[in-house]
This record gives sequence, structure tokens and C-alpha cells, in this order.
Amino acid sequence: MFFEFRFWKYLFNRNDLIVSLKEEATMRDFQSRVWFVAIFGVLLFALRDIWGLHTEELTALFVNGYEDTFTIARIISLIGTIIWSLLYMALHFFLISYILHKFTKVDLSKVAILQLFVVAILLMEKALNYFLYAVVGYTTDYSVLSFGPLSATFLEHTYFNHFFNELSLITALIIAIQYHFLRAFTTLSTRKLFFLLVAIQIVLALITAGFEILPIESWVEGGQTK
Repeated sequence: MFFEFRFWKYLFNRNDLIVSLKEEATMRDFQSRVWFVAIFGVLLFALRDIWGLHTEELTALFVNGYEDTFTIARIISLIGTIIWSLLYMALHFFLISYILHKFTKVDLSKVAILQLFVVAILLMEKALNYFLYAVVGYTTDYSVLSFGPLSATFLEHTYFNHFFNELSLITALIIAIQYHFLRAFTTLSTRKLFFLLVAIQIVLALITAGFEILPIESWVEGGQTK
């Protein structure tokens, strides 16, 4: 028995997908959707970098007349962004899939299908933020869909603000989708499954917030932080 993998159909109607997977039907066209999401992700990250997102520190090179240095720096920045986009998608698609597979005992192939939806949703969130930045003509330190702006209103601690910036309405949506999908295949109790999914998101937010405040650029250049 065969069935065609339809991304948008199964994103909004996962029950049909779950039934087909439970019947052990052979799925077609999944790999092509993986490639589509991967290419879309690379193009999105590249477009954001070309537009100038997170490249503010390079502007001083251009202002001071170092056009050649600025051009090389922008090219290196673009290459680094593309590499980061691949690592970002691989983290959520491969590593998180493996972790969920180990804890829930759900087949890795089934978890990979779930995580493809997760990667796509994360990319759509970034695309929405980029669209809003392009419309208003400037960027902010925190996503408009996250709890970062709210946290910055009450807290002055940079780490916690970046931590809450990683937790958003999309995070809640991802947990809901993962919970709905995995509970159909795992013998893990619903309570343990829920706390596992929440814990993964919290750990990811903690790690990402740490990278946001670490002076990685100064370490690479061998400079001293003040």
C-alpha cells in the first residue's frame, strides 16, 4: 500500500498521516519535500544576510572607507550564514529526531517526518519576522512573536531576555504538534511525553541564549572583553 506525502495537507490534517503510518503504508515523495525545505531554509537565511540582518557591526568598515574589506566581510558573513542555516536545520531535523526516538521509542523514520514539519514552522517564523523587519525598515533584538519584548519590559538581565526570546507562540505550537503526533506511537505516558517536549525546548532556549551573550567574535579574534 502506498500514499503520497503532501506537506500542507498533513501539516493541517495530521490524523490522516498518523493513520497511514500506523498501517505501515509506504510513503512517497518525502525526500523531495526534505530537499525543498532545506533549499528554502538556505535561501531564507541568505536573503536575511544580504538584506543586512545581524551585519550591523560591518557597517563601520563601509563608513570608514574600507570598501574592499567590507565586501570581503559581507561575502564571508553570507558563507557563514549559509553554513549556520544548514547546521540549524540539521540540529532540529537529525539531532532532535534522534533524541525523541531514544526517549519515546518511536521509529526514527516517523519522528523525522514530524521534525520536518517543525523545521518548516521554524523557518516560517523567521520568514514572518524578516517580512516585518523589511516592512518597517529596521530590526529589533527580540522576535515580535516571542516573550522577549515582554521580558525586556520587566527584566534588565540580558541572558534572561534572550532566553525568553527563544520561547514564543511558535514554540507552543511546535510542542502541541509534537505531542499530538508522538502520543499516537509511543508507550510513554502522556505526562512524561509532555514534560519531555517542554524540557527539550527549554534546554534549546538556554543554550541559544548563552550563545547570544557570549563574546564569540572577540574570542575568535583574540580580543579582550571589557
